[in-house]
Amino acid sequence: MVRSFGLKRTPNLFLRKHRKWPLSPYKSKWQKTFDENQAMQSLKQATKQQLQNPDPPLLLSSLTNSFAAYDLEPTPQAYHFVITTLSHSLQFRHIPSVLDRLERVEKFPTPEYVFADLIKTYGAANNVQDAVDLFCRMPKFRCVPSVHSLNALLSVLCRNELGLKLVPEILLQSQAMNIRVEESSFKILVCALCRLNKVAYAIEILNCMIKDGFAIDDEIFSCILSSVCMQRDLGNLDIMGFWEELRKLGFCPRTGDYVNVMRFLSKGGRVMDAFDVLNQMKSDGVKPDIVCYNIVLGGIIGEGNFEAADDVFDELLVLGLVPDVHTYNAYIDGLCKRNNIEQGIRLITCMEKLGCKLNVITYNVLLEALCNVGDMSKMRELVEEMKVKGIKPNLQTYRVTIDALASKGEIFEACALMEEVLDKFFCGQCFTLDNIISGLCQRGLVGKALELLNKMADKRVSPGAGVWNALLSTGYKLDFDETTFIDLVGPV
Repeated sequence: MVRSFGLKRTPNLFLRKHRKWPLSPYKSKWQKTFDENQAMQSLKQATKQQLQNPDPPLLLSSLTNSFAAYDLEPTPQAYHFVITTLSHSLQFRHIPSVLDRLERVEKFPTPEYVFADLIKTYGAANNVQDAVDLFCRMPKFRCVPSVHSLNALLSVLCRNELGLKLVPEILLQSQAMNIRVEESSFKILVCALCRLNKVAYAIEILNCMIKDGFAIDDEIFSCILSSVCMQRDLGNLDIMGFWEELRKLGFCPRTGDYVNVMRFLSKGGRVMDAFDVLNQMKSDGVKPDIVCYNIVLGGIIGEGNFEAADDVFDELLVLGLVPDVHTYNAYIDGLCKRNNIEQGIRLITCMEKLGCKLNVITYNVLLEALCNVGDMSKMRELVEEMKVKGIKPNLQTYRVTIDALASKGEIFEACALMEEVLDKFFCGQCFTLDNIISGLCQRGLVGKALELLNKMADKRVSPGAGVWNALLSTGYKLDFDETTFIDLVGPV
């Protein structure tokens, strides 16, 4: 019998001596990972079924049972999943029992992200005290808190002034927990103070950061600068001096920062300072956008410096910027103030050819200029043109046209427009309406005046003293019941 050489096994003494037999598959790392994944799948499936019930039972039992089936202890990821599921389903009443088991039964160090996420969730649900208690309790879970969880809590507390009052206590607590406050923490505080219009406190924190050698993020500078520019009363703070100090500290302004400063200066009547900031922007290598030029152009035209306005307009064109409707509105306003209304009207046609969509402000500027010179015919043409182009007149449009018609003695047309105003807008107290009623009374049209007055009462529009003087001066006997009189006078 010939034996097959393929079946012959030559003993290898080296392999036989040094071979390591494999471990039991039930004790290997990959098997443990596989079992944990299976347990998580079982937990997710059980959770999905429970959440379909109107009153789902506690998920803690599903957590323990899913892992016990594979002879395993629950993992931190499993606890995180259960806590997240409970919070998203608004079952906050079940979270304390899960946390109690995590604290007392489990032995593993709990990852910080579990608590940071729960703190944010508590904050979104306005459970501020629960978020504070959880933060202070973190060391009991064998977790070493860091600035990550501190910032999560600060973000929750800094949403309103009530929570902001708790910040000093939390900062002291964080020192006791050996948490080092970083620039990111100060950034949260500064932005919150600016948002709550407490800019002075934000500047104090900025000074403390500079004194302690912290690196200042440009976003912190930008946030403080934006808040300062929104303040109407800066006290003794000089915005230009403050602007220069920030730049000396290393602040690299962006386009929005230049815009905020220029808008503040322009509104305060400091147009030339705004123009200087625009020039400084170009010197710093930051290309101005059309918003920057709109601010400066509007301010210069408001001061009546039309030659400088022409230079600014030419400059923005040279830089390749495309004028928008706000640019053209400001320039048309300048043309009208120079009594060059016809050129302003022609500019409307140019705007349409260039694809710039007109708005109601464009027409209001021209209408007011036409009313000032008494060109009622052209005014009516522009009003009709607005309607054809689908541009709805606003309250300012009606005020300008009604005042012009009333001044020209065309009281019936003005009265018709006033009735449109009462139908379309809430006027409060309208002095233009007072002028209309006074004009009707002067012409002996008291009945029409009373009709308009009743309509005012229906729309809760309070008449001025001139209305009563005009009616009483006619000698007409007023016959109103008590309710109508109260509606006309308004609440006391």
